[in-house]
Amino acid sequence: MKLKTQKRLAADLLKCSKKRVSFDTERLDEIKESITKRDIVGLIKDKAIKKKQAKGISRVRANKIKRQRTKGRKKGPGSKKGTHNARLPKKQAWMNKVRVQRKFIKELKDKKIITTKSYRMLYSKTSGGFFRSRKHIKIYMKENDLTRENGKS
Repeated sequence: MKLKTQKRLAADLLKCSKKRVSFDTERLDEIKESITKRDIVGLIKDKAIKKKQAKGISRVRANKIKRQRTKGRKKGPGSKKGTHNARLPKKQAWMNKVRVQRKFIKELKDKKIITTKSYRMLYSKTSGGFFRSRKHIKIYMKENDLTRENGKS
């Protein structure tokens, strides 16, 4: 029993591939007799011809790995594909570092721990890449007596 034409017509009507068209095995004689699109439409409405659900690609495994990575797992040397610079570009690292330092010296100025003059000096040094970290700023301030508590006004 050849149902090639019916399958093609049904695929056109259901807007899918021929692979996804399925016929009801008990009504094959009725399907064979239908030769027009109108006949096929009637059979689709009667559920003699159905469209199989499309197979997708499961994201379950990918989502599981993603959850693990958010926890900090699966990030060892064996998983790294790019260079250190590719994983966190130099510019991004610089921006992160400078933003932290600027925020820190702004807090110091707002709390009136340092003067505006020393703030400007620290700000320019930060922009110039003088400091390595927040801790380095603290050490520098201690060595050069830049805090107001140390007798400066």
